[in-house]
Amino acid sequence: MDRMSGDRPATLAAWLRTRSDEQLSALLVARPDVARPAPSDVVALASRLAVPVSVDRALDELDAATLQVLDVVLLADTDGVPAADLPAALPEVPDEMLGAAVDRLTTRALLWGDELLHAPDPVRRSVRYPAGLGRRAVELRLTLPADVPAAIGELPTEEREVLERLAGDRPVGHLPDTNGSGSSPARRLLQRGLLARIDALNVELPREIGLLLRGDRPFGPPRLRPEPAVVQRDPATVDRRAAGAAMEAIGRVGELLVLLEEEPAGLLRSGGIGVRDQKRLARALHVSEPEAGWLLELAHLAGLLDVGGPHRDEWLPSRAFDLWREQDLPARWATLAGGWLDSVRLPSLAGQRDVSGKAVNALSPDLVRHTAPAIRRSALAALAEYPAGAGLAPDDLVALLRWRTPRRADRLAPVPGLLAEAARLGVVVEGVLSTGGRGLLATGEDGAADGMRGLLPDPVDHVLAQPDLSLVAPGPLVAELADTLAVVADIESSGGATVFRVSEASVRRALDSGWSATDLHDFFARASRTPVPQALDYLIDDVARQHGRLRVGAIESYVRSDDHGLLSQVLGDRRTAAAELRRLAPGVLISGLGADEVLTVLREAGYAPAGESPGGAVLTRPPARPRAAARRPGAAPPPAARPLGGDELAATVREIRAGDAALAARRGEAVRQIPGVTTAGTLELLSRAVREGVPVWLGYVDAQGSGSQRVVQPVSLAGGFLQGYDERRGEHRTFAVHRITSVALVEEGDPAAS
Repeated sequence: MDRMSGDRPATLAAWLRTRSDEQLSALLVARPDVARPAPSDVVALASRLAVPVSVDRALDELDAATLQVLDVVLLADTDGVPAADLPAALPEVPDEMLGAAVDRLTTRALLWGDELLHAPDPVRRSVRYPAGLGRRAVELRLTLPADVPAAIGELPTEEREVLERLAGDRPVGHLPDTNGSGSSPARRLLQRGLLARIDALNVELPREIGLLLRGDRPFGPPRLRPEPAVVQRDPATVDRRAAGAAMEAIGRVGELLVLLEEEPAGLLRSGGIGVRDQKRLARALHVSEPEAGWLLELAHLAGLLDVGGPHRDEWLPSRAFDLWREQDLPARWATLAGGWLDSVRLPSLAGQRDVSGKAVNALSPDLVRHTAPAIRRSALAALAEYPAGAGLAPDDLVALLRWRTPRRADRLAPVPGLLAEAARLGVVVEGVLSTGGRGLLATGEDGAADGMRGLLPDPVDHVLAQPDLSLVAPGPLVAELADTLAVVADIESSGGATVFRVSEASVRRALDSGWSATDLHDFFARASRTPVPQALDYLIDDVARQHGRLRVGAIESYVRSDDHGLLSQVLGDRRTAAAELRRLAPGVLISGLGADEVLTVLREAGYAPAGESPGGAVLTRPPARPRAAARRPGAAPPPAARPLGGDELAATVREIRAGDAALAARRGEAVRQIPGVTTAGTLELLSRAVREGVPVWLGYVDAQGSGSQRVVQPVSLAGGFLQGYDERRGEHRTFAVHRITSVALVEEGDPAAS
């Protein structure tokens, strides 16, 4: 091993030069944040790999077993650990798991080296407490007792328990307040020199004591993948129950949005919807207030509910709602499920208390969590690994996710709430993914809709009229019939078969909307598959006879004057027709337009009107200032780095190789030959072409990533740039060597030479 030490790379950048194109490609795929824009050479790549944010992101994606292998290297007394020593350090971990962990770490350049594994300094800084052990006593400026084992052996039980607790997963503990009752065990350990104070409230256990207490397990127990009990359900039953939940969600959201069309809910100044509006909607839907909040959030996540109105201070259906209710049921469900999966909001937090003790409103900006989409996908992806009909209980799923991403374990608190939301939607049924849920995770809304097809019924275009003035819809209704019934009847109960009730109030509502008694008779006769009961005909006729006997209208403004002749002149003037004036009484004209509009029309017609207050005083007022548009609660999460693939990945690797070769050429160094890399040959061909004045075929990728081929007559090659005459464009150009992807000499007789 000593004989080979001179051949080992001394730095991360030098080690990266020894990696094959396939290994560099795997690194760029595993850590896409370092790949754009393409690094100019391996030195630039190594610099990006050392950025703390990039290191933290890469470490956060590692499972507990891989992090334990990394801990072995971080805790080594020497700089570098032979890979062959890992099995002895972690004897309870299978060899194949150790090999896979090393591959993951070296692929991501979190460790580098082949036989001897090194950890870059940024990785050491990012892992503050490797294996859950504290810093060395010298780093904590603590002088340990001369005989540490003897000092620990003499400790009382309660003090020993404090040390053993800190020797577990986290070596930092809180220093309790004694409240005047004497010293605590932790304070006595401080006095004995077995704990180090790191600030006024916290203490840390030195690494030496932690290792001593752990005995023959210095790196802790093996962090093997948990194997929880698998939940088994009949796949057909799961899909039927998922379809029932989907029908419930679709129907309830549709009812909610129809209510908000009739009477929008107000937008609070701090965002969200008021408690009064939420209670009103809950009563109308016959659901609890938390359920109404969930439906509001679900409609908002799907883009069907948003802030609007004249002053953008109301919650009302968006334009997408009109398109949504024309779709078939699987597509409607897919829209709801897709909006939920990708949303940055956590509806399950609605109603909980914030730091000030105030309950968080539904639709509030306080429900935004940018980690929500990643948490949802990780939870569903874990369930998707099990076959159809199999899954995990919520607690077991959380335990598995904690093992997969232990550095993100503090973000998993919302998982039980997310699973409850998924169950309400029909994505998950008792810990098992439905077919629609699998399709949603795999291919988005299209897959979700395909997974629900055949499970949800087709909309029906009829109802069944009953003698008790009820209308039974034997399934989901087509949009046109549902919209009409929302006017002429009230929903009494919803579910597989929705029951509507026709009442005096609903008939009056229809008449107020412009329907006549004849229209209502014709509608019920067409819509019902059963004969229309006589009681319903009598109800319509009775209400219609009373309707309209007393009339109420509205005016927006009036024009008055003691000069009746002047008012008659204004009323007969064709120039004032746009004011829509009519006489109410002698000396008074009224209009359906606002006062500002009437004033403008009269002034343009040559009259000199004045505005009047409700008390009769002449007034003037400045034009009203428009209100600022309400800020939409929630915001899109920052886009994640998109993995490279295909031609872009290959071009990036070529650019790194070319830049590395150019850097070596500028330094006068020999370019190390690596299988599959032809950069040195490229430089040699270019140098020969310059010396002999031979034109070359160049493959070239510009700064925008566009590739092309051209014939160039080289003039000079220096500083990583080729000066030459571009035959095709007829101009002298400069080419960056690291962007040249291929070179070939143009032989005599080649048509390109002429």
